[in-house]
Amino acid sequence: MTNNETANRRSLLPLFGDFLALTKPRVMSLLLVSAVAGAFLGAQSTPSLKIIIAVIVGGALASGGAASLNMAYESELDKKMGRTKNRPVAEGRIQFNTAIFFGIILNVGSFVILTLMTNILAAGLAIVGTLLYFGLYTVILKRTTTQNIVIGGAAGAVPPLVGYAASTGTLDLSAWYLFVIIFFWTPPHFWALAIMIKDDYARANIPMLPVVMGIRHTTKQILLYTVVLAVLTILFGFVSHALGWIYTIGSASLNLALFWYAYQLFKEPDRPTATKLYKYSLLYLALFFLLVMIDSVLE
Repeated sequence: MTNNETANRRSLLPLFGDFLALTKPRVMSLLLVSAVAGAFLGAQSTPSLKIIIAVIVGGALASGGAASLNMAYESELDKKMGRTKNRPVAEGRIQFNTAIFFGIILNVGSFVILTLMTNILAAGLAIVGTLLYFGLYTVILKRTTTQNIVIGGAAGAVPPLVGYAASTGTLDLSAWYLFVIIFFWTPPHFWALAIMIKDDYARANIPMLPVVMGIRHTTKQILLYTVVLAVLTILFGFVSHALGWIYTIGSASLNLALFWYAYQLFKEPDRPTATKLYKYSLLYLALFFLLVMIDSVLE
């Protein structure tokens, strides 16, 4: 290999890293876990390898495409926030039009793969998720209302519907129950983050709940949503025929811990306590979907 070839390869690595960053891979990973869990629940067993591959690849493309569109649209906003100022479009390493085109291409790829390998319902739902995240949340809600993350949370609740539809070709009560559970998980998770970076949101003039209504009000809302979420997730074990005692005991334990973190934040509404809740909420959702997958197979 010549020195020029080596130099070219090295110069491509940062570019590859920037395009990967456009897809928000850490966010994507949790969305893919939820989509695969939906596929397990729909199959009430282990889905075929073809379904699993389609859900992972198609889901990754849709999630990555939505993230790229979001990052392009919010590039000026990202420059004002410490957490996001180094993103590829915000720093000019990738152009706005390039990120938009990349996002569209990924979504087209997602639709084609899910249609060919599963069904049109799963493919359509993946695109609906992108439209909700980019169109509803990013463009319309984020800069206009304190309820942005509540209503916009519907976007993050779509992946398990995609997985479920991929396995069954339809949606029933269990699928929509998963949607509702993620919908109610989203506010405590993101409001904890909003408390952590409240000054960033205020500087960018984004009306997140802690910025507009204050941290004390936000902690009350977090506690309320946590209680509703706990009731929903525990009841899910009785609603779904695919789940049994493993899920019920596990979900009760997860919710006890989540309530404890939410209550601690209510008592001590500060950044360190919010950080603990934020981190646990990520673990909570991952373990919740793991329970769904395990019990779907064992039951």
